[in-house]
Amino acid sequence: MLVLAGIAAICALIGIVQQIAGTILVQRFVAAPVAPPLARPPASILKPLCGVDPLTEQALESFFLLDYPDYQLVFGVQSETDPVLAVVETLRARYPAQEVALVVDATQYGSNRKISNLINMQREARHEVLVISDADIHVPPYFLDRVIAALEVPGVGLVTSLYTALPGTPATATRLGANQINYSFLPGALLARELGRQDCLGVTMAMTRKVLEDVGGLRAVVNNLADDQVMGRLVLARGYKLTLAQLVPATTVPEADFRALFRHELRWARTIRALVPLPYAASVLQISLLWSALTILFSWGAIWAWVLLAAALITRVLAARRIDAALRLPSSSGPGFFLLRDSLSTIIFIASFTGSRVDWRGQMMQADPGKLR
Repeated sequence: MLVLAGIAAICALIGIVQQIAGTILVQRFVAAPVAPPLARPPASILKPLCGVDPLTEQALESFFLLDYPDYQLVFGVQSETDPVLAVVETLRARYPAQEVALVVDATQYGSNRKISNLINMQREARHEVLVISDADIHVPPYFLDRVIAALEVPGVGLVTSLYTALPGTPATATRLGANQINYSFLPGALLARELGRQDCLGVTMAMTRKVLEDVGGLRAVVNNLADDQVMGRLVLARGYKLTLAQLVPATTVPEADFRALFRHELRWARTIRALVPLPYAASVLQISLLWSALTILFSWGAIWAWVLLAAALITRVLAARRIDAALRLPSSSGPGFFLLRDSLSTIIFIASFTGSRVDWRGQMMQADPGKLR
């Protein structure tokens, strides 16, 4: 039991170190100098839509408010009865000067409905620079400037972006989802990049038509659940670089109940496990409070194990406050909330190994390894 306690304590310490390192990387990323783009070419922003969530109108409106001289918005839905169409029409009426194209087309090309939607939308995109952006992303006015600045760096083929969470409701489940994104995903993504991984984070995917055609177009990922990750791999395989835009937009967390949050996070977990099984298995080390609790159990409640738990909890709270300060986010939750969050993360981690089917907006799909064809 003492050996097990020692192993659990080492795992907890690894988690603590990871949290500290990730937090420092977030602070450095936000504080890094920003260079304006050398040119501001016209761009087409493709926004695939499906349904209405909390803050959908606010998220879409942020794209009408970009400080950029020439850009086109292309919205796409697959049903004439989709309620998001009313939101789009409201925004078009509010901003009549903004160029907008709307595509309503149910044609399917593969198992991924989002990519099928984008394929239908692409025919309306007029410009060489294509920016694919999720429907629930809230961006600042300088969004396109930062994306274009990253895309014009020699050798870069694809630009993606990090993101924080914006709770769509005051519910506990919503706040737990935001906690995971802000204090686990965000520092974890920067730490993984520091260690050599170049993941494409699908909230933003910017590339030129030439690069997209070079990797086989959108049809190359139409049967992949993790289309963003596979697109990133295709770009890298062609010898291009994949880089981050120097900004951190926000994504809406809409889940107001634990069942919906569990389904969403289980989809993430099973998708990542299929794509990168070994790094995903190692990610359990990030759950430092789990390992601290196991240390207490295996040591029969030794005082030093309780001290380790306190250290892990204090680290989580202080790291969250530093991330909040760096990104100007509202104050984070207290220690008890982090205990609840890590308990849920543990359950989801275990559940991710019990199957490979996931629920994507009511469509059951298979988490696939994203192998290049």
